[in-house]
Amino acid sequence: MSLMLGRLARFAAQKIAANPQVREKAAEMARAVAQEAQNIAREDDRARAAGRSARRFLDSLKGDG
Repeated sequence: MSLMLGRLARFAAQKIAANPQVREKAAEMARAVAQEAQNIAREDDRARAAGRSARRFLDSLKGDG
């Protein structure tokens, strides 16, 4: 199972690397994820911060936020 997931991840990385627009979007998303991880790490109640982060992410997927 992990071999299949590894191949899938490698395939996705190759497709992302081949397209400059997608590559830029992936880099932007990685920076946003890193910033959110820093915000969670700074909080005293990390579980609550992670929950708020997940809620913001889900709301952005629905278009509410």
